[in-house]
Amino acid sequence: MNLTVLGSTGSIGTQTLDVARERGWTVGVLAAGRNLELLAAQVAEWRPAVVSVDGSVYAEALARFSSQFPDLKLIADPTEAATLPADVVVNAMSGLPGLAPTRAALEAGRAVALATKEAMVTAADLIWAAAARGGGRVVPIDSEHTGVYQCLTGEALEDVAEVILTASGGPFRDGPADLSGVTPEQALKHPSWSMGQKITIDSATLMNKGLEVMECASLYGLPLSQVGVVVHPQSLVHAAVRFCDGSLKAQFGPADMRLAIAYAVDAAPDGMTRPGDVRAARRGAAIGGHLGWPMRGTWEFREPDQARFPCLGLAYRAGEAGGLLPAALNAADEVAVPAFLAGKISFTDIPRLIERVLDETPAGPLSWDTLDEVQAWATARAHEWVTGGLNR
Repeated sequence: MNLTVLGSTGSIGTQTLDVARERGWTVGVLAAGRNLELLAAQVAEWRPAVVSVDGSVYAEALARFSSQFPDLKLIADPTEAATLPADVVVNAMSGLPGLAPTRAALEAGRAVALATKEAMVTAADLIWAAAARGGGRVVPIDSEHTGVYQCLTGEALEDVAEVILTASGGPFRDGPADLSGVTPEQALKHPSWSMGQKITIDSATLMNKGLEVMECASLYGLPLSQVGVVVHPQSLVHAAVRFCDGSLKAQFGPADMRLAIAYAVDAAPDGMTRPGDVRAARRGAAIGGHLGWPMRGTWEFREPDQARFPCLGLAYRAGEAGGLLPAALNAADEVAVPAFLAGKISFTDIPRLIERVLDETPAGPLSWDTLDEVQAWATARAHEWVTGGLNR
């Protein structure tokens, strides 16, 4: 297996390289942002033919890498990197910057293992159209979505009554009742997963679970009403599917993203070309020494508290409305989370800010042009609310 890894210095990117190391895969292309220290170590180990860096550090990277790696081609465009030949393109870029490389890879006919949930959240119809045009395939990288994928393998979508995604509940699942005074430091202490700051805060607000609900519906061609959420503090059951006859299938295992990554990369070459086109993965060797993982302990399941965590309901609202609202929701959240981390707004201001933006989002059809327009508008409007204050 020869991989392209976009976002190689982030959490999913580095864990993808861990899996590649265990499996003996090669890496032909790396795309990173500004972390040249870690990228230099990755280039030294994997010897890719092409590396992409953020344009702001391109000159520094060129000066640093040209003598040490004379055969290396250095570019400043992850979208170009996504189209280069590879068995699987792993898109681990976070946020909206990962959208254009996803489109480009699919239009170039690549198999994409997708950890960039914003692609399916904001532009699902456009992404599937890109796959249809170019012959690309998609498999999600996510503990929940990979769990759903495994549960649906060999099943007919018309037999599915409900897909159930689990949420850890984040650091505030057991309190305090009043979340207005919680600090960024408290919100960043995720009880189950080690992730980047943005996704960790989204997990604390349950926005991440809301985005996953929207992504799940888009991936498997289901209405949002058939995608449910339960809080499962142990984070061992990752997803379940309830069938029309009342039976359930669940996928569970250790809280280790490398398992989901390995499954997604194995499945991607024969992956989905349209919603719900689920095909079994080609399974490789065990990852991370988990063959002896014990099935013991008490597992809990709770209803999510949407009064304390209104972001989940806002995601359902945007997903049900469709059109431009999912992109506006995502763009507003991209502003709200950094504003909270910088101390400009409170934790409970995050959903208030997002709701204000949704209330003002214009109706209209989704296209690549209108997607860019509404993202720019929602970003600017959210910044205006942060600067001017939410109480006015």
